[in-house]
Amino acid sequence: MPTERDRQRIDKWLWHARVVRTRGAAAALACSGYVRVNGARVRGPGRTVRIGDVVTVALDQAVRVLKVRGLVDRRGPAAAGQSLYEEMA
Repeated sequence: MPTERDRQRIDKWLWHARVVRTRGAAAALACSGYVRVNGARVRGPGRTVRIGDVVTVALDQAVRVLKVRGLVDRRGPAAAGQSLYEEMA
């Protein structure tokens, strides 16, 4: 059984990775259906992600495909947020 450190809620991960500005915006994005994890549509902010998952996000007329490379407990500076994912164009 995975521990809490092995996974993280999608809304927290999107916020920590600085894909969106606020956690509320991340939760709204997850509920809106514009986020997919490993090809499956996310239905709510409680969906968990793990290292190695591929997150697809539709934002502002652009689609970003991100591979999860890390999980953190606290939001840090922008450079730390960018280290949590790898862009897959």
